[in-house]
Amino acid sequence: MQATAISKRTSAFYKDVMKGLRSSPKFLNSKYFYDERGDELFQQIMGCDEYYLTNCEMEILKTQSADIVATIFASENNFDVIELGAGDCSKSVYLLRQVSRRNKNFTFFPIDISSHVIDLIEEDLPKKVRDLNIKGLNGEYIEMLKKANQFSHKRKLILFMGSNIGNMNYGQSISFCKEVRSCLQPGDYLLIGFDLKKDPQIILNAYNDKKGITREFNLNLLRRINRELNADFTIENFKHFPVYNPESGECKSYLVSKYKQKVSIGDTEIIEFNENETIHTEISTKYSVDQINEIADLTGFETIEHFYDSKNWFVDVLWQCR
Repeated sequence: MQATAISKRTSAFYKDVMKGLRSSPKFLNSKYFYDERGDELFQQIMGCDEYYLTNCEMEILKTQSADIVATIFASENNFDVIELGAGDCSKSVYLLRQVSRRNKNFTFFPIDISSHVIDLIEEDLPKKVRDLNIKGLNGEYIEMLKKANQFSHKRKLILFMGSNIGNMNYGQSISFCKEVRSCLQPGDYLLIGFDLKKDPQIILNAYNDKKGITREFNLNLLRRINRELNADFTIENFKHFPVYNPESGECKSYLVSKYKQKVSIGDTEIIEFNENETIHTEISTKYSVDQINEIADLTGFETIEHFYDSKNWFVDVLWQCR
């Protein structure tokens, strides 16, 4: 496949990959982890002993969803629910059940970059939440949030779970929350999950599990480029390498070239790698509670309540638009 013949489905992918691999230092956008195989691997990661984030937030939602929803219903009883980066909805289902018990006249809009995920949600979630009105939206967060506003004129509860906010650095998280706020009305709610700063080794282990599933998740991005963009990455020539900076709270994942090598993409592009050259693929930022409250203040939200897991490793924060 020639670069000029790449289909519309992969043209954005191609442009982003080439931009990242031509840069210095090299990078790849983490949103492209989530092809069908990437979705499967991430489900496995969430089941890893080391990946505490899922269990911590699952505990919050299993045990405190009734309290979260009661807090919202104290002032608002007619709203729709929108989830950014819905995944398999294994956590948000607890909230949706609580909302449904109080008011069945709501619509759930799951938003995800993966069309495969949206298909699964629309098929499986109505089996778990009776009489659920659901409309899946496949695409980028902000674009799809604006689209959801075209379908719904009710108050909104936005869910941004799983520490997805951690996929940005501190400055980017502020910009993103401002964008979200610009799509909402005063009185709308945002429930947002933050991974908290803790023992650095616990954090680093979460991105370097003993079974090597996170390693495969990272390397799968190269496999996707090979498959969809007709590239010839030799997967064994790269290694997964995570690092954590406890001062900044940034945990970063890299792919490191083991050798000096060249990689072809399509029939026209050649990317050169030096030995030990890196490709930055992912960031997962950890926060203090003070930083979280500061983000709310800077981006047009009022902090209503913090909901912690029993270890105080994770927090789901309920914000309301000022």
